[in-house]
Amino acid sequence: MTEPLDRVLSRVRIGVVSISDRASTGVYEDKGLPALQDWLGRAVRNPVDWVPRLIPDERAQIAQTLRGLVDDEHCDLVLTTGGTGPAPRDVTPEATLDVADKELPGFGEQMRQISLRFVPTAILSRQTAVVRGKALLINLPGQPKSIAQTLQGLLDESGRPVVQGIFAAVPYCVDLIGGPYIETDPAVCAAFRPKSAQRTEPLA
Repeated sequence: MTEPLDRVLSRVRIGVVSISDRASTGVYEDKGLPALQDWLGRAVRNPVDWVPRLIPDERAQIAQTLRGLVDDEHCDLVLTTGGTGPAPRDVTPEATLDVADKELPGFGEQMRQISLRFVPTAILSRQTAVVRGKALLINLPGQPKSIAQTLQGLLDESGRPVVQGIFAAVPYCVDLIGGPYIETDPAVCAAFRPKSAQRTEPLA
């Protein structure tokens, strides 16, 4: 169905957080924030207000940053990258759970399923997702290539999904928790909604 030309898409505030001791102190260039904004910028059709943060692997600071992005910056969606492994300084999942109203473990389960197609060490990753208020917060892997793979999923030679990426479920999840109606470019990521939740009429 052709979308009405006068359809107006809601603005979406997206917090992107790169968590790395070395990148946050300038030891090396951060690649997490550019990777997040590149993929999301291609996938999300709504106008986006970006709220970026680059912080070290400190549990209290991560939790404070996530609270601020939701409670003060009013982000609808927050994505983190880095700090999800088993090393002593990897505390992103713990900090994320510290600020959670509800946990959504299926996001992490699916990310591991995708990554296991490439490396057996994917079972060491501890990514998760949570709801805080009306915002969805998701932990992503630290490598730019892995970020894109877990968000988009795996496609066959004809472009059909072999393994679904997690972002296909994000817009409907945001609907359910009271956030804005997010639309995606199906060439990058086809969002899934039940027919009863799809909007086809023009928006004011």
